Amino acid sequence: MTVFGSDDRAQAHTLEAFAAAILLVAGLVFALQATAVTPLSASTSNQHIENQQRAVATDLLATCAESGALREALLYWDPEDERFAGSRPEFGTYTRGGPPNGFGEALNRTFLDRSVAFNVEVRHGDRNRTAIVDMGSPSDNAVTATRAVSLPDDANLTAPGYEETTLEGLTAGDDPGSFYAAPDADGAVYDHVEVRITVWRM
Repeated sequence: MTVFGSDDRAQAHTLEAFAAAILLVAGLVFALQATAVTPLSASTSNQHIENQQRAVATDLLATCAESGALREALLYWDPEDERFAGSRPEFGTYTRGGPPNGFGEALNRTFLDRSVAFNVEVRHGDRNRTAIVDMGSPSDNAVTATRAVSLPDDANLTAPGYEETTLEGLTAGDDPGSFYAAPDADGAVYDHVEVRITVWRM
């Protein structure tokens, strides 16, 4: 039977304390390296917010496309003034929120009411762009979402006073004015356009 003296016990305790200290320091070093944030590294919370805003914008476009509100907004055009109906004459766009229709109401309810700014533009033809909403220059953390929409030849404009005017009628010259997108040579489809939303925190 081995009997340990007080010196042996003291050495054993010292070794245990030393080993525990090494493990503790190693754990802290590992944790600091794993969570180190440098001035060039993106904030995890900011990235989460951006991903969330992109998902919300994508869902909004999908919902409005299914309900018809997105196409209605694309056709909310005044062919004589050659701008979206009710937009600011000097810009031809809406600058304080969405257009006065279902799509605009959805934009305002989803983003503007939460202090999130947005721009909306239509891409059509050969790299042509037509702005619908222009609320300013997006910040560095802005995100975008897009949705393709087909506009048929027999689609009626939705701006007040032009509900009987079709895209085909504008092309044929039967009705006064013009449309922002040029007709495509694809049968009954006037044009395939892409709607792009850019959102960022104000």
